[in-house]
Amino acid sequence: MASTIRLELVTPERLLLSEEVDEVVAPGYEGEFGVLPEHTRFLSILNIGMLWYRKESAVKRIALGGGFAEVTRDRIVVMADTAERADEIDLERAQRARDRAEARLKEMSLDDDTYAKAHAALQRAMVRMAAGGGE
Repeated sequence: MASTIRLELVTPERLLLSEEVDEVVAPGYEGEFGVLPEHTRFLSILNIGMLWYRKESAVKRIALGGGFAEVTRDRIVVMADTAERADEIDLERAQRARDRAEARLKEMSLDDDTYAKAHAALQRAMVRMAAGGGE
């Protein structure tokens, strides 16, 4: 049995990560899912949320803006709309984005066409803050 799985995380702008890890947990469309070496093959839609992975005793977090994941027995490829490692996140900027999104949501009704966009912006800001070690 293999002891690690290759995690590859790409965005439209860059290859964010490519390394051997022990475990991956990703924000699937229907909820979080975990991946270990020799996992069953599958494809998944990813929600806005936190992806984390473990390499030995170190746990790393990445804020995802949605996307797709392909899992095979020896690899998980994450194709993310956006992704930021915890050390890349500007917490003050994320807090300002959260505040703007909350203010926009207060002004809208649920019927408003832009409500879903504002809600997604709020989710992204909250995930970035959580990944970066903020609230």
